[in-house]
Formats: sequence, C-alpha cells, structure tokens
Amino acid sequence: DVIAGFLYAILILVVFHPVVDLIDNFNLTYKYAPLIIITFEMTAVKKVEEQLAGLRIARRCVPSEDPAYLLDIDTSTAAQPGSSRFVAVSCSNKSIRVYDRETLHFLREYSGHPGILSGVRFAHACDSMVFSACSEGTVKCWDVRSATQKPVQVFSGYPSNVFISFDVSCSDLIVCAGTEKAEKDTFLVFWDARGITDCASTTKEPLGVYSESHNDDITKICFHPIEPNLVVSGSTDGLVNVFDINKDNEDDALISTCNSDSSVSSLGWSGEDYKQVYCMTHDEGFCWWDMAQLDTEEPITLLHVLDVRESVCAENHGLHYLVGGLYHEKAGKLFLIGGTSTGTIHLISCSTDGLSLVGTLCGGHSATVRSFCWSPTDESLLTGGEDAQLLLWKPGAVERSLTKKASLKISSSVQKRVRVHNTSLKSRKK
Repeated sequence: DVIAGFLYAILILVVFHPVVDLIDNFNLTYKYAPLIIITFEMTAVKKVEEQLAGLRIARRCVPSEDPAYLLDIDTSTAAQPGSSRFVAVSCSNKSIRVYDRETLHFLREYSGHPGILSGVRFAHACDSMVFSACSEGTVKCWDVRSATQKPVQVFSGYPSNVFISFDVSCSDLIVCAGTEKAEKDTFLVFWDARGITDCASTTKEPLGVYSESHNDDITKICFHPIEPNLVVSGSTDGLVNVFDINKDNEDDALISTCNSDSSVSSLGWSGEDYKQVYCMTHDEGFCWWDMAQLDTEEPITLLHVLDVRESVCAENHGLHYLVGGLYHEKAGKLFLIGGTSTGTIHLISCSTDGLSLVGTLCGGHSATVRSFCWSPTDESLLTGGEDAQLLLWKPGAVERSLTKKASLKISSSVQKRVRVHNTSLKSRKK
C-alpha cells in the first residue's frame, strides 16, 4: 500500500504538474493543469500529419479518349454503409464525368454544355444527384443513375448572368450561384432546390438575389457544413462576405466582411463547429479569420500570409501555387494543398504561428493539379489536374496497376483567368 501510494503520488506530479499557491496561514491550493490532454491532442495532430504525408496512389482512372483539364471534383455520400459512392468531375471540354468512387471505373459522361462549367456538387441527402453551374446562366441537376443527357432540374438565372461559382446548402434546400460582373452589377442568385427528384426536366426561377455586397466577379461560394443558413462568398474585389440568408434583406444578412487584399481564388470553413473562414488568393496569399470573435473585442484575423510560396519551405520541389484548403475534423486542424507545375503536391499545416510543410506527394501527376476532394470516411484524397489524370491516394497504399500512365501535358481551351485586383473596396464591416 505504501509503494502504491508513492507511485500514485508520482503519477499525479507527472501528469498534472501542480502549481502551488501560498495562501493565508500557509494553506496550500493546487491548480492542476491537464497537460495529459494537451499531449494527447498534439499526438493526434502529429499522427494525422504523418498519415497525410504517407498518402500513396491506390488507383488512377483509365485515360479518356478526349483528355481535358480536371477542374473540380466532388464525391457522393454513400446511401447506405458499404454501398457504392460516386465521383463527379467537371472538365475543361465542358463535360461532367462520373466514376465509381472506389475503383475509379468510368460510368458515364454528360456533355454538350453550351458554356464553361464552374464546378460540381453532389446533393448531401441523395447520393445520385449532382449539380453543375454553367457560364450560360444555369445550374443543372443530374441523376447519375441515368444515362440520359437531360438534367432532372434546371435552375435558370437572369439574362445577363454568367455563373462562375456555386454551391448547395447542407440541407439541400438552397442553391446559390455567383456571377461575373456585367456592366456595374454582380449577383449572388438563390433558388429553392426542393423537389429535384419529383420535377423532372422542369425549370426553376430564382428566389432572389444579393447585389450590393460585391463589386466584381464572385469567384467562390461555400455554404456552412452544418448551418444551412450561412454562406460565405469571395470575389476579385478582395472581399470575403459571410451571410445569414434567413434574414429578410441583404443588408441585414451580411454578418461580416473581411478583406483579403487580393482576388479570392478559393475559400472554406474550418475550426470547431466551423466558426472560422479561410481563403486563398490568385497571387497565392492566405487569410484566416475567426467568426466567433465578431461580438468580442478580440481581433478576428488568425493569420494573414501575403505569399505562401515565400513562407513555406518546400525543399527542392518548390511551391508554385495553392489549390485549396482541407479541414481535418478528427485532428481539428486546417491544412492547405498546393503544388508545382510538374505535378508535385504539397501538404501544408496551418496554425496561428504560421504555415509549415507536412509532406510531399510525388510520382502521381505530371502537370499542374487543379482540383482535389478529401474523404474523411476512409481518409483518402482524390486529385485531378492538367494531365487529365484522376488519382486516388490512400495512407500506405500500393498502386495495383503495374503500368503507370505516361507523362502528358494537354492543351485546353480553358485557361485560368486572373483579373487585376480592384482597389476600390467597400468599407469593412465587422
């Protein structure tokens, strides 16, 4: 019993590091700092970082007869545990290609779009419904179980609308698309997305628009992952706006305006309960804000890096561009994905102290990586690029195919357009 008590006392000292405060009459009060929890969290983050760095190619799709840039990727949520999932890819040849998520076996293609595609998004509650936005002023919904080239639903915009960004709310109730600037106007257009499985080939008119919060092209839109009324938008005007669409008008809906000081190329949500917003810019800058501090006196900016290429050491491979962000829920950690023009992929860890390189994925792509999709279910990564390759990366995987695709760099009718940042910005609103 004496030995056991002695060991227990040592354990308490090691784990809790008591801090002794001397109180009146020599009474001692112990304040235990639970360092064991901090150590556990650090270990979990380190494990995730090692896992990401250990991603290896598990599959690669069979080359298409019509190679094209793979511009955006999304995966469906399995309808039932163990059931098949789908991958949808928007391509520079104005087509949408659908693959089996696990095997990357090609299933079907939707082609003949009259304009340039600006993304793909699966419905959250229905694994077979996928949305796409087009520059000719529509958002369309497709049923990937059907080989027909007709969409099950068309969301039409106004005559002047050229859509270059869009997203679907986590409840699948609202679709929102962002437009290019036409004369002096730029819009966020909203539709009611209910009934997409019951209204085959019908056209829906907009519920309404926001037109005052941006003054240039709206390049990115992202709904909150768990709050269907929250949406964030980014623009070439440098502004990142957070809206609560439950409000009656645009002015009341605008919760916050953050200034990235450059043209926004990508954005998303992160942090506990997804109360943080981050964005990347076309000149490879990075901004990160905490919306939980809006009603406090604390600053909302967590990190602002003017040029990630200069702040992250990527050894001999270099860092040429950023693709987007990845919030890892289990680790509670935000990561950035970037790369090089020769197809090397860099994984970058974010903290309020700065950015650091976690790992580098080589041997997959042979040209610029344009898109990715993270799957928390099996902690795998899908990537697509200008070499027309779709790759599936898994921790410690061994590629089954013995013949790797030859390096190729294809030409495309679509080139990434970067407009000069408009310095005439609206005043910040906190």
